[in-house]
Amino acid sequence: MKERTKLDGLIKEIDALVSDLVDNLELIEMGEAEDDAGIVTEAENALIAARDRAAKAELQTLLSGEADANNCYLEVHAGAGGTEAQDWAEMITRMYVRWAEQHGYKTEWLEESAGEEAGIKSATIKISGDNAYGWMKTECGVHRLVRISPYDSSARRHTSFSSVWVYPEIDDDIEIAYDDKDLRVDTYRASGAGGQHINKTDSAVRITHIPSGIVVQCQSDRSQHKNRAAAYKMLNARLYEAELRRREEASQAEHDAKTDIGWGHQIRSYVLQPYQMVKDLRTGVETSSTGAVLDGDLDQFMEAALAHRVKGGSADIQDID
Repeated sequence: MKERTKLDGLIKEIDALVSDLVDNLELIEMGEAEDDAGIVTEAENALIAARDRAAKAELQTLLSGEADANNCYLEVHAGAGGTEAQDWAEMITRMYVRWAEQHGYKTEWLEESAGEEAGIKSATIKISGDNAYGWMKTECGVHRLVRISPYDSSARRHTSFSSVWVYPEIDDDIEIAYDDKDLRVDTYRASGAGGQHINKTDSAVRITHIPSGIVVQCQSDRSQHKNRAAAYKMLNARLYEAELRRREEASQAEHDAKTDIGWGHQIRSYVLQPYQMVKDLRTGVETSSTGAVLDGDLDQFMEAALAHRVKGGSADIQDID
């Protein structure tokens, strides 16, 4: 029903755009015939506004995947490189939280593993709101940072990596089949910033799906029972996403889907020194406004990547290091 309502609204908007286009083109012809510059200017301004509405409608058509409308889970993992890489993982996690907040999405921290000196080793966040997965799925892959490290006393330039994985929350009525014997469930003490234990009991839960190697963990609540339930829900979502991806690959609906979310595929570079540039390596979209991007200004990258993903376009991938 929700999908039907969304489609009905989109159809009405397209019909209104066609009607506005015809009306304003007729107004321009009339204005030119009567030598009335005011009418022509008014109609041209209306067409510019209609163009912006059409662009938004086109984006909505791109958010048509099976789970695009769903909430999602975001996982960020630091790559090799110690403190510098862990600081980058925290920076990129903050970037997504800021993006979510700016778009009215709700965020819930489910797991965080603090870095040894600074930053984080990993984090899992739930992002809730319409089309959260549809937008965030474009961020799956490896993100590279190039900067002069504040943790290097010699002020050398470092290159660090973080991997981002996004998968959709699924409805409770969708059943995911697996054998309990294929699962390993571990409990441990939840820890906060600096490795400090925030609970004196083993309330955090980690579940490993042995056949696939998928690991999920939750430490957001003091109750082990609630963390266990949340972890199972995350596991179902991960397995569901894996099945969606398998179908895409089988039907060749997405180019090179496997490497899109692996450590071997870099999707975006963020250079802070010796110059400033953020460049998407799939679409070629770039900006020198690195501060704005790290503060969550990601729409231009997401929109281009979504169009690239859906339309199967290709872009020259060039390194900017």
